[in-house]
Amino acid sequence: MSERPSPARTAVVLGGSHTGMLAARALAGPADRVVVVERDALPSTPGPRRGLPQARHAHMLWSGGVRAMEELLPGITAALLDAGARRAPVTTDMVVLSPHGWFRRWPESHHVVLAGRDLLDATVRRAVLADERVELLQNTEALRLTGDATAVTGVRVRERGGRERDLAADLVVDATGRGSGAPRWLTDLGLPAPEQRRVDTGLAYASRLHLAPEHARGGFPVINIQPDPRDGGPGRAGFLLPIEDGRWIVTLSGTRGGEPGPANASGDDFVRFAREQLRHPLLGQLLAQAEPLSDVAFTRATVNRRYFYERMPTWPDRFTVLGDALAAFNPAYGHGLAVGAQSALLLRQLTQRHGLTARSLSRRVQKAVARPVAAAWDLATSQDVFYPGATENGPSVRDRLAAAYVSRLMHTATGNGRIARRVTDVTSLERRAEVLLTPSVLLGAVLGPLRPSLTGPPLTGEELKRAGLE
Repeated sequence: MSERPSPARTAVVLGGSHTGMLAARALAGPADRVVVVERDALPSTPGPRRGLPQARHAHMLWSGGVRAMEELLPGITAALLDAGARRAPVTTDMVVLSPHGWFRRWPESHHVVLAGRDLLDATVRRAVLADERVELLQNTEALRLTGDATAVTGVRVRERGGRERDLAADLVVDATGRGSGAPRWLTDLGLPAPEQRRVDTGLAYASRLHLAPEHARGGFPVINIQPDPRDGGPGRAGFLLPIEDGRWIVTLSGTRGGEPGPANASGDDFVRFAREQLRHPLLGQLLAQAEPLSDVAFTRATVNRRYFYERMPTWPDRFTVLGDALAAFNPAYGHGLAVGAQSALLLRQLTQRHGLTARSLSRRVQKAVARPVAAAWDLATSQDVFYPGATENGPSVRDRLAAAYVSRLMHTATGNGRIARRVTDVTSLERRAEVLLTPSVLLGAVLGPLRPSLTGPPLTGEELKRAGLE
């Protein structure tokens, strides 16, 4: 008598953006069929979409995320570079003004991949959807989970025309971003509301695309003018990221009381803010030599918000939350993409090890992804809690002690390459923060910088010439 075939295993991923697509890739194999449910219509080539307004702002992918993506999608880095993305070594191709002065351009420790968000998403999406096990259900909105407090059985969806139906699933992954309905969905199943923490600096940011000066369209460094949260005022910052097609994407930001608001972030006022409101005029000087290619995009969706799902006393089987739906970070630190990739890789590892339908798999996933989330959360909030009004009660004693030590490390890193490398071990999300507490790093912090502070931005004469500043 022949054995009956096993039923096909189905996973449903809610959200077709960066984390959602990588989660779909992670589940192709553990699941026989992966359905990606996306509210928008996704473009077939790099282009904007309604549900991702943040795509108009600067993005970078730290090497901790690049490595996770490469494990999920072998060859994706080469595909991005072939499409025009750029690999920038850290801190060799970075000109950074920290709260403690200019960083030196030390030999490469890690790297970032720079590209417009539309190009990044389209390249990843094309690679994921090339797998015939992955299906894309567009123009479809997730309404609620089906099942009960012990186990989720699928999701109720509504198509653009209004028709509703249930999608059955052995696992549902919520990767719908900042607007996730997961807290409400869980309470509707009879579970308690999740613990949440918010750190809101009131940050607003404005971005514009520029065509770089002709001779600066290849190999120009990242420019990063950081705020100083210790000065008691608003934190104003600026990024210049060289991306594909000889363009610069520039993002200016300000915390509560120092925002580059819509009224003063258009036309010449964009350049004026960069030149006069940041801690150094370099960014404004560079922008004056570049040709604007777009209007100014503006947003306030920048609050640090984390749900501690891993702490819930009960958690339903067959449901997990990843990406910005789990924890959304101040975008100025650039860690959201990397955390999403690392979380998707953990999802794959756990589903391969335990099986898609294993009991308590979902709780294991939530506990595992809390690790990269916590690393990025600590990096962002350790600075942001010091801005006025960011939290209800202000920074705690622990916050102040941790910030004092990190401040000392950052000061040391301006003139000590070994300490700078340890710091970038953590900011790249390649190593955990414990590396900053080893005896050699503690000693380095005590000794301080080994080289004197730089008196100006470490651009070479050739770079200044190419940018039209000399």
